[in-house]
Amino acid sequence: MKVGVVGAAGYSGEVLVKLLLSHPQVTLAAVTSRTHAGKPLAAVIPALRGADRGLRFLDSDPAALAAGDIDLFFLALPHGAAAVYAKALVAAGKRVIDLSADFRIADLATYQQYYGEHQAPELLKAARFVLPELTDPAWKHETRLVAAPGCYPTSILVPLLPLLKAGVIAREHIVVNSCSGVSGAGKKAEEMYLYVERAESMKAYGLTKHRHLAEIEEQLALQTGAKTVIQFNPHLAPMRRGIATTITVPAAQGATIDSLYTAWRSAYGGRPFVQLLASGETPDTAHTVGTNRIDMSAVHDPRTGNFVITSATDNLVKGASGQAVQIMNLWCGFPETEGLV
Repeated sequence: MKVGVVGAAGYSGEVLVKLLLSHPQVTLAAVTSRTHAGKPLAAVIPALRGADRGLRFLDSDPAALAAGDIDLFFLALPHGAAAVYAKALVAAGKRVIDLSADFRIADLATYQQYYGEHQAPELLKAARFVLPELTDPAWKHETRLVAAPGCYPTSILVPLLPLLKAGVIAREHIVVNSCSGVSGAGKKAEEMYLYVERAESMKAYGLTKHRHLAEIEEQLALQTGAKTVIQFNPHLAPMRRGIATTITVPAAQGATIDSLYTAWRSAYGGRPFVQLLASGETPDTAHTVGTNRIDMSAVHDPRTGNFVITSATDNLVKGASGQAVQIMNLWCGFPETEGLV
């Protein structure tokens, strides 16, 4: 099957290209970048020297891509730009996996509140938000446009959703502190992301209204049947990759650490990319970077009555490109782990 990556020069795009070049079931047939059009792939991503199969960057022309013979496209583009490509590609019968925020939020008013005007609002009803371990498998037959979850939302939704559904935790007073590597901001030349600014430095940002909050709370409501408000505190950490998340949430009356782990095992038994660590063994980004895993664990604090839940993942793999390939594998009937382990 032929696949293409639109916006292949960014961090997520680079990871996608590397994964797809080594994927045994697909042929990477097109990589696009308006900035690098005409350049050899290895000239822009030197890590691929000798392995780039002679690919060159194409100009990012939606109409030309839609008219070609590529079956499935990954959109590794900023929000707003992705919707323009999705409109042309879906109309041409292509399958599309979007890594931007354009189709992660089903409610148009909510999208506009956090991101501004939508470039293809007519596609929102047809798009499907797919968190592979939790979304009903019926999505595979319902759409040609899939929204891959964001990095922070993955680190939060995977631990929380089964617990809310099982009634193990309270719905109120959920506090989430997440720390992200600088690559989560994408490739941009801004003072805040310079090495001398970020090395030996850590800071909170986007407090009270980070854009990913819209996606997180909408999915919590849609998948559990009730509005859920969380306090989300993102932090920029002095590391290139990785997300470490700590969630503090009151235990439901009568809930124990055993009932929490029972809910997790019921949801994730046999799923290859969710690893449950023993209570008291906290996950470490050093062990998940470069993998498509999310590691997570929990402890109960009898003094406060809270569960303290921790997760670690790679923002560029399970939080973006690896999860997108995982979605493709499930969508196309390949083994879920193909090209990812």
